[in-house]
Amino acid sequence: MTTFVIGDVGHVPDPVAMAEYRAKVLATLELYGGGFAIRGGAIDVLEGDWRPTHLSVMRFPSADHARRWYDSPEYRAIVPLRAGVRMDLVILDG
Repeated sequence: MTTFVIGDVGHVPDPVAMAEYRAKVLATLELYGGGFAIRGGAIDVLEGDWRPTHLSVMRFPSADHARRWYDSPEYRAIVPLRAGVRMDLVILDG
């Protein structure tokens, strides 16, 4: 079953390090069968109070693929680049 990881990036204290993280993250996703379905873009809130800042939706073939990516040494190696960044990240089956 297709699984999605949805992330919303808020406050970024170090834009240079975050730019490096963003440049490297796609390669880590691809190693585990993942990729971006949505990466940034305009957001138009139709209802409610949720105001995402920078929304990304990543698609994986399964929840196992998504969890292996999240726990992978490749991804863990770039996570320090986003130190101090406010990020919400959820996984859900499609």
